[in-house]
Amino acid sequence: MAKFKSSAIDCGVVEAVQTQAFDVVVIGGGPAGMAAALAAHKAGARVAIVEREQHLGGILRQCIHPGFGLSHFKQELTGPEYAQRFIDQVHATDIALFLNSMVIGVDSGEPTEDTAVHTVTLMSPAGMLQLTGRAVVLAMGCRERTRSEIKIPGSRPAGVFTAGLAQRYINIENLKPGSRAVILGSGDIGLIMARRCTLEGISVEGVYELMPYANGLRRNVKNCLDDFGIPLHLSATVTRVIGHDRVEAVEVSQVDEHLAPIPGTERIVPCDTLLLSVGLIPENELSVAAGVELDPHTRGAVVDQSLQTGVPGIFACGNVLHVHDLADNVTTESERAGAAAAAYVLGGGAETDAVADTGCELTVFPAGIAGYALPGRITAVALTKLNFRVRRPVDTARVRILADGEELFAGKVRAFKPSVMESFPLPAKVIKQALDLGASKIVLSVDPIEEA
Repeated sequence: MAKFKSSAIDCGVVEAVQTQAFDVVVIGGGPAGMAAALAAHKAGARVAIVEREQHLGGILRQCIHPGFGLSHFKQELTGPEYAQRFIDQVHATDIALFLNSMVIGVDSGEPTEDTAVHTVTLMSPAGMLQLTGRAVVLAMGCRERTRSEIKIPGSRPAGVFTAGLAQRYINIENLKPGSRAVILGSGDIGLIMARRCTLEGISVEGVYELMPYANGLRRNVKNCLDDFGIPLHLSATVTRVIGHDRVEAVEVSQVDEHLAPIPGTERIVPCDTLLLSVGLIPENELSVAAGVELDPHTRGAVVDQSLQTGVPGIFACGNVLHVHDLADNVTTESERAGAAAAAYVLGGGAETDAVADTGCELTVFPAGIAGYALPGRITAVALTKLNFRVRRPVDTARVRILADGEELFAGKVRAFKPSVMESFPLPAKVIKQALDLGASKIVLSVDPIEEA
């Protein structure tokens, strides 16, 4: 019989897990995590970044197309160029980096001096490690919705990819996913991959979109489809995958106003590859395990105006909070989160003082064609930036702020598109008006205006 050595646990000896202490621990080393870490470091906090891949940069490393940095750097950059600027800034500081490390849990201890200490447990090639921080910034990004989540019928052959995975294969791994592709979904990744596939010699048979409008930015529709003669089929979807070992064709159908396939409109499109660009989902498994409440509309955390979640000392930013259309917007938002996390730890933040002084607590709800409103809570009487998206495009609509059925503010009439994340500055006086009315919630409503 083989003889095994007894382990340390068998002998009653448990090796202590190494612990390192920081002021702010940032989970995620993509554009959101790096921006938050740099802002917290600038404010004087001791910062650590935990990233599960071997390199900083996140999704930007595979986004080799231009269009980044137009608002933040006032020049057009590719994704890797945009990321490298922040990577260089991080390396120029004493921010601690834990790369190739997977976070497996975030635990909150008992409050000490009005501030809870959070323990971030991670696994790396060197073993298990625990980082403690009085503030944690969640910046894990998002993942793509897969075939199983949209329930496309048919066989299960090779050749079905999410658009982001195909992008990684081509741009990072130097692999060709197929020769003849159909793309389902007109999100920005799908549009960009339609162009990328064409440039790599892959024939794109068409882009099929369930909705009666494109979900990507207008500039991407023009630059990626129109300029390359790639057809966009609206109100159409893939209703069956055909093939045994490899995709041989897909069945596409038109859909009605209820988004249901119309019988008799089916047609077969030969292809060997199906790329899915059917939405993004924030990576919030760690958030839920840490006790963070999620917004059912965004599937991200419910945060206040300083991007703090309902768990004191835990902040969220970037695509793990809500899906953005531009990396520049991710950077701006994440800098706010990093600065707020540092202010929470070090004290002296204007927003922190405002929260303590006012006792303000308002819940924000979306209405009309607004799909969500962020932040979900307002805890300070101060100018507050509200972000939202509409559920459908409209040429004439107005943003209104309501409390107890009374209109407190109305914006200008203009057009709105689902592909664009909108920003709305909520004046402090409007928040005060809502409080004076005794309201516990305010409503952000985007109301279409019917033309005569």
